[in-house]
Amino acid sequence: MQVYLDNHATTPVDPRVLEAMTPYFLTKFGNPASSSHSFGWEAAEAVRVARTQVAALIGAQANEIVFTSSATESNNLAIKGVVADRAGAHLIVTTIEHSAVLDPAARLEAKGAAGVAVTRLGVDREGRIHLKELAAALRPETVLVSIIAANNEIGVVQDMEAIGALVHAHGALLHSDATQAVGKIPVDVNAWRVDLLSLSGHKLYAPKGVGALYIRADTPLVSQLDGGGHERGLRSGTLNVPGIVGLGEAARLAQQEMAAEAVRIGRLRDRLRAAITGGLEGVRVNGSSDHRLPHNLHLTFEGVEAELLMMSAHEIAVSSGSACTSAKRASSHVLRALGMSDAEAHCSLRFGLGRFTTEAEIDYAAARIVEAVGQLRPLSLP
Repeated sequence: MQVYLDNHATTPVDPRVLEAMTPYFLTKFGNPASSSHSFGWEAAEAVRVARTQVAALIGAQANEIVFTSSATESNNLAIKGVVADRAGAHLIVTTIEHSAVLDPAARLEAKGAAGVAVTRLGVDREGRIHLKELAAALRPETVLVSIIAANNEIGVVQDMEAIGALVHAHGALLHSDATQAVGKIPVDVNAWRVDLLSLSGHKLYAPKGVGALYIRADTPLVSQLDGGGHERGLRSGTLNVPGIVGLGEAARLAQQEMAAEAVRIGRLRDRLRAAITGGLEGVRVNGSSDHRLPHNLHLTFEGVEAELLMMSAHEIAVSSGSACTSAKRASSHVLRALGMSDAEAHCSLRFGLGRFTTEAEIDYAAARIVEAVGQLRPLSLP
């Protein structure tokens, strides 16, 4: 049996999403920027509907949604677009951000005298920031705070409402990389008081290659792509109509089914955890248990290298870290931020359940992991 438990890396396209997309590859193939004929009008209407669907999922207005190619592009547009060329500006991020936030921050910081100052907030052992530390980090020159809503490795969810209130009381803008949160837990841009929020299609059962950036009305933002002035001049480039339609349909489905789906997946996650920890000693859950995505389980297996464990139980698709950094041998920066040693980090696995995960798959995966750890531990050096 092949079991897919890497839904943080990507989700499969929901067949209902594919069905909605298909006409826009074949018969409704117009360019939405073509305003002189019905093919363009039809495509433009499909984009309008999708924009409304995405906005509804996060409590936004349709005109506050800008379509992009990915959450990575959305993060870059948000961070670089706010900071732009403002010498002396101050940016706050956390140490557990995705590289799509940490790398743009580092690039801005590296500009030297013309660059920006960057503060990287640490987290506690459960993976959450402390509001007192955020308050202490805010400066008069702080222009933007970027906080990941739900971590892509350990699944920990931040208190975005409290963070939003604090940042806005100071007068700075707030961005959140909500890629793992949208479609999994309720996201409300107004309750969170975010000014910018990034999301991606392939994390919520839409295709790869499409994302969106929520931009609160009147938020100052400098475009990073020059061209045809698409998306209100904020993101030039011909729109990916099939992908956008898919993202819209995925957002519609998530809005309808998210609550029940979260309960079902959360129960499966707890079943997986109980089976593994009940069958093995020396297993630790990483990250907060109370503030966690329902589909995430992150475990450290004492004395067993994660890479060896994945090879031994190769039919179980899991991950030892972010898919975007899997080519690097260095231990996870997220786990190091929790205070874990390199050795502990290299013994850790991420399990990501999804919409199509079944009880039988969970039982099989748990049994195989328990079996593989039991075989590998006696071979491990002290």
